[in-house]
Amino acid sequence: MRAKFGIIVIAGATLLSLAACGDRNRVPELMNLRQTGAGADEFGILPTKPLELPTDVAALPEPTPGGSNRTDPTPEADVVAALGGNPAALGRTGVPAGDGGLVGHAARFGSSPTIRAQLAAEDLDYRRRNDGRLLERVFNLNIYFKAYKPLSLDQYAELERWRALGVRTVGAPPRAAETSR
Repeated sequence: MRAKFGIIVIAGATLLSLAACGDRNRVPELMNLRQTGAGADEFGILPTKPLELPTDVAALPEPTPGGSNRTDPTPEADVVAALGGNPAALGRTGVPAGDGGLVGHAARFGSSPTIRAQLAAEDLDYRRRNDGRLLERVFNLNIYFKAYKPLSLDQYAELERWRALGVRTVGAPPRAAETSR
C-alpha cells in the first residue's frame, strides 16, 4: 500500500514539475477558437477575381506580408463601381473635413506616437497575468471573457448614471439573465 502511495506521489510531483516548465515567454491565447471541419476551407483559397498576367511584370508592387492582393475581394469598391462611383475614393486617408473639430478636441492634450506599441505591451503583460488556470490551459478553454471582465463596462449602470444626471438616453434592451460564459 505504501509503495502505491509513493508511486502516486512521485507521479504527481513529476507531472507538476513538467507543468511548471512551460514557456514563460509565450504569448497567452485567451480566445481559443476551434476548427469545425477536418480540412482546409476551400472557399478561403479560391480567387474571387480572375487571375491575369500583367503586360509588364516589373510594374507589379512588392509583396507585403499581410497586405492586399490584386485578386482580394473588395465588395465596397465593387459596389461603388457598379453604381457609377469612383472606387479610388474609398482608399483616401486622412481626416474628413467634417471631423476636423472632433479630432482637434481629442488631440488637445497631445498624442503619443508610440501609443500602439505601449498598449500592445501592456495588454501582453495583462494577458500573461490572466492566462487561466492549469486545467483551463490544458483543455484549451476560452477564458477571454473571464480575463477581461474587470475591464468591461457595465452598460446598465452607466445608462442609469446618465439618466440620473438628467441626460436623455436611447432605450436599451432589458437586462438579460446572467449567464456564465
